[in-house]
Parts: sequence; structure tokens; C-alpha cells
Amino acid sequence: MYKACIFDLDGTLTDTLESLIYSVNATLKELKLPCITADQCRQFVGNGAKVLLEKALEAAGDVKLTKIEEAEEVYKRIFGINCTYKVKPYEGIPELLAYMKEAGLKLAVLSNKPHGQTIKVVRTFFGEEIFSHVQGQCDKIKRKPDPAGVLYILEQLEVLPEECLYVGDSEVDILTGEAAGAKTIGVTWGFRTREMLGRAGAKDMVDCPEELKKWI
Repeated sequence: MYKACIFDLDGTLTDTLESLIYSVNATLKELKLPCITADQCRQFVGNGAKVLLEKALEAAGDVKLTKIEEAEEVYKRIFGINCTYKVKPYEGIPELLAYMKEAGLKLAVLSNKPHGQTIKVVRTFFGEEIFSHVQGQCDKIKRKPDPAGVLYILEQLEVLPEECLYVGDSEVDILTGEAAGAKTIGVTWGFRTREMLGRAGAKDMVDCPEELKKWI
């Protein structure tokens, strides 16, 4: 029986693509570079803000990343203000979380989004009572796909890896959950396709939040 479930945030619990597109393109505009497309941004997310900016700069023509330090400073300011811009939970997610909580599972979030913005998004859309632990990217914990974040959360929850579900929407999430030894489930409503998740090694996938209930 599973005792806990750790969720990715962007593309799994919340549709945050508009906030990311807006913040990245506002950053590029300030640096006097051309904007990227929504499809490009969708493919660039998942590995944290720095990787997102590196890929965006390359796509905008700064292939040598000469403006990466400036971009990080600008993006930090812009995204700090706009991290909830047009964000919304995916349909069925609030009901799923309530169901899991009622079933006695300890719930947590692990994101490669900066820690402060992760906390802000979770509290804005889910409050402070649903999740036992919320963890974004910070210096003390290696970012996904390193399993350190999952293992750290499990230590706080006093749950073993084999007693945990890990749920995410990207190749990074599949690698993270598998490396941690958790039951790893890919969701197809986020930023990656079923085919992409399959190529990343996803053994179990769901097409809607309701389907996650079968593991509880």
C-alpha cells in the first residue's frame, strides 16, 4: 500500500505554460532579443530556470550564451512578479488531491521551479493544508533528474521509496522517480506527449487525474 504521493508542479498539477512564456519573452524583450514560440517554451521547460533560459537564448540567436547572467537576473525579477500569471490547476486535480488526502496519503510537491515561486504557486491555488511538504529548486538539493529531492522529501515524511508514488509530466520526472525507487507514473495532459514519456522509459501513464485513483 502506498503511503505518500509526490507530484511535479508545472504541467502536472498546474498549467503554468502561459506564465513561463510571458516571463521568458519579457526577459528576451528586455535584452533586445526576439521572442520564442509557445511550442518552443513547452519543450524547453522541465530542467529548471537556468536551462530554460539557456535554451531560450540559443533559440533567440545568442548561441554562445553571452547574456545568460543578465538573463537570469532579469527573469528572476519578472517571473517573481508573474509566476501565477494565467496559471490554473488542471481539471480534476483539486478533486484528486482531496481524494488522496481523505485516503490517508501524505502529499508533497517537488519542482525544478525556484523554491520561492513553487511555494507561491502551491499556496495560491491549493492553500497550505493539502501538502505536507513543498520543495522547489534550491542550492542545498540537486535538481531533478537527480533523485535527491525525492529522497529528501521522503525522509521528511518518514516514508520509504517503495511506499511512494511519484507523478510527473516530463522525461525528467520519469528519470527522477525511477532513480529514487518510487512507483513512477507519467501524466499525458502536461508539457510532453505520451510518445515522449514512453521514450523516456515510462512504464505507467495516465490520461486524466481520475485514473490515478487506481493506485490508491
